[in-house]
Amino acid sequence: MSYYIGLDNGGTATKAALFDETGAQLAVCSVATSSQTPRPDFVERDMEEVWRANCAVLRGVLKDAGIPAQAVASVGVCGHGKGLYLWGKDGAPVRPAISSTDNRAHEYVRAWRADGTERRAFALSCQHVMSCQPVALLAWLKDHEPQAYANIAHVFECKDYLRFRLTGEARAELTDYSGSGLMNLHTKKFDPELLALFGIEEVGGALPPLCSSVEVAGVVSEEAAAQTGLVAGTPVIGGFFDIDACALASGVVTGDLVCMIAGTWSINEYIRDAPVLDGSVAMNSLFCLPGTYLIEESSATSAGNNEWFIRQLLPEVAQEAKSAGKSVYEVVNDWVAEVGPHCFVPTFLPFLMGSNAHQNARGTFVGLDVSHDRRHLARSVYEGITFCHRQHLDRLLASRKDAPRAIRLSGGAARSEVWSQLFADVMQLPVQTVLADEAGALGCAIAGAVATGRYASMEEAVERMVGVGRTFSPNEALRDTYERKYAVYQKAVACLDGLWDDMEALAGEADHASQAGGAMA
Repeated sequence: MSYYIGLDNGGTATKAALFDETGAQLAVCSVATSSQTPRPDFVERDMEEVWRANCAVLRGVLKDAGIPAQAVASVGVCGHGKGLYLWGKDGAPVRPAISSTDNRAHEYVRAWRADGTERRAFALSCQHVMSCQPVALLAWLKDHEPQAYANIAHVFECKDYLRFRLTGEARAELTDYSGSGLMNLHTKKFDPELLALFGIEEVGGALPPLCSSVEVAGVVSEEAAAQTGLVAGTPVIGGFFDIDACALASGVVTGDLVCMIAGTWSINEYIRDAPVLDGSVAMNSLFCLPGTYLIEESSATSAGNNEWFIRQLLPEVAQEAKSAGKSVYEVVNDWVAEVGPHCFVPTFLPFLMGSNAHQNARGTFVGLDVSHDRRHLARSVYEGITFCHRQHLDRLLASRKDAPRAIRLSGGAARSEVWSQLFADVMQLPVQTVLADEAGALGCAIAGAVATGRYASMEEAVERMVGVGRTFSPNEALRDTYERKYAVYQKAVACLDGLWDDMEALAGEADHASQAGGAMA
């Protein structure tokens, strides 16, 4: 029996999971992912801490699985896309990593849209520019931290940085970098013309050589072996942008399925044999299957909002549930079911960490009154997150000739029956949950099984290693109820559009005053 390890570096946790060649998950080890927010719109991570977390979960999963490290056939890493992890010419991180929920470069995106830069870039990259993409963050860094910018030896995405630490080899994996704004999707190569458009020509030499997801992109080094418990020489595959890994683990190898991931980010995607070039979708990137593209609509607006709600507003509920041997998520699910779809609850805009509307939009409950309690707010959060996924789905459906036969759902929402049914009712499409607890890590295991020769193709590996759970059929009787609620959600987003710039200005003034006060102290 062969065994495969997948590392998944997401927005809230760092995980390692070990699978056998049937896709059975034998062990998982997880630690919380910490971030710092030194200023509004800034979200950063300590790169050495990120590496130490990956070492810890690798040691932990090997211990929990109870198998010798020599039995591990491959290691694969996936991680959040976008953001920026920079390695310096001095052999150390250039600065703290910048997370995919960072919005510091939003003014650059605004300017590029106004002066036509984004339109010219789209002709090459096939994607709209986002403030958390490397192109925007590198432009910001060049202007605001020129010494750090001059020290860049390698421009990494999250998982490529970690593969570098495992192997000592700098490589740029295609699925991730094709969503970075740095790559020409027509040539499938980095493009100096794109760098020039964004004013970051200097980093051209710091872009690592490209590799594929299923390529063995190095082996575990002696140094990394000592820190992780792995055996030196263990193959390390190219890995994935985590949304590609989750799509693969959801069995999405044909265009008739839509993959939805309800995690920190709202990910909504399907695959096809050509990019969508009319600008109607946010992102085209390369998928891990040859000749296919991932058509994506996404924003940092999903179940991470529910994590905030539970952490900030339900701390004693979580403690009481733990004392009773229950999960706080069970309690919240019961609340949402108890309130029900016909009850009037506030409209929640899930913009605590990002937005798919105005770039400065913030989270809010619209329509609170004295009759509402936390049970109603819980229902609001579930509905608002689902409506935001629906907005993304509507854009995807407009780029297709036919409707998908089903949605494959993973992430936090997929672990809740009431929330999975809500997805089916709001989308009015069948929703199938994915059995894998750790979909991103399973995607890495699938690719590892192909890269090391256990299976001849990704399609064969998916057939042998992926399991699909329960199907939730849409309730036709609730169609009108949710259409009306969804229309109110859309109107709330539109009505508040003129507010966010003024609120951002207030936030900036408050931040400036706080920094000035700290300096005086």
